[in-house]
Amino acid sequence: MIPTVSDAEERRAAAGMQFYLAPMEGITTWVYRKAHAEVYGALDKYFIPFLETHEKREFKTRELQEILPEHNEGIRAVPQILTKHAEGFIRTARALQEFGYDEINLNLGCPSKTVVSRHKGSGFLAFPEELDHFLEEIFGALDLKLSVKTRVGKDSPEEFGRLLDIFNKYSMEELIIHPRIQADYYKKEPRMECYEEAQNRSSNPLCYNGDLFTGGAVRRFCSTYPKEERLMIGRGLILNPGMIHGGTKAQFQKFHERLVEGYLGRGLSETSVLFKMKELWFYQIHLFADTKKYEKQIRKVQNLSPYRQIVEELLRECDFCPPA
Repeated sequence: MIPTVSDAEERRAAAGMQFYLAPMEGITTWVYRKAHAEVYGALDKYFIPFLETHEKREFKTRELQEILPEHNEGIRAVPQILTKHAEGFIRTARALQEFGYDEINLNLGCPSKTVVSRHKGSGFLAFPEELDHFLEEIFGALDLKLSVKTRVGKDSPEEFGRLLDIFNKYSMEELIIHPRIQADYYKKEPRMECYEEAQNRSSNPLCYNGDLFTGGAVRRFCSTYPKEERLMIGRGLILNPGMIHGGTKAQFQKFHERLVEGYLGRGLSETSVLFKMKELWFYQIHLFADTKKYEKQIRKVQNLSPYRQIVEELLRECDFCPPA
């Protein structure tokens, strides 16, 4: 049970926290990251959605767009790699280092069945000996900062003690923990007993990730765990991009327009831009009151011009009320 605290206590508790944007494939693109930082103020880190290693070719065009330094100017961006092959991780990390990146993140958290079936992401957690050997290789070969984003197991939280022993063998920039097992996906309550075990035993700096959907929830977490200094937030920031630094309806409107124009400027078709904006509205609709009519219209609209008219009317008619 999270104790009740006053607003003043919540603000004090969160004052020294570092905030990161979690990588969300197809959502937290370089266009999104840049617009967010420009409109709402930059977070401490923006994690680039995972790159998979390629044995015989360079980065795909889409991947290259995400990692180009000019597309991440003014923010601290951290690329994430998804693989179970140490050689591929090392090769990709060195290529990223040539672009100027000094920190790389390993994805041990993705719960997707297509990823897990290939023993990647959180599927790698089911093979602790192989994971240990993988980490030994990459930490021994690379001269840059390495962080890990992990779940607490694949099938059972009882796996976490063994995994934590392995993580403790390596000097990480930080260990980012989403305290669910792979089988939980994003359901069930976070298994905070695992996170508290990491607090007690981890030799690496920790970062918490999971189910922080409002500013109040963030501040209560900070009050409950006052020694924590890092938070990674995904869906909560997508729902309310001004959750950390505060935001107004005017800022949201500016942010929305930057996204639309940014994606059009990338050369995406109007259909592709509309798809991306609809995906965001799945979350963002909760920023406004009495939106049932507009939610239905956004879901059904097929062209960008009427879509923009719907959003303009929504912003004019609906109260801006971020969830507390």
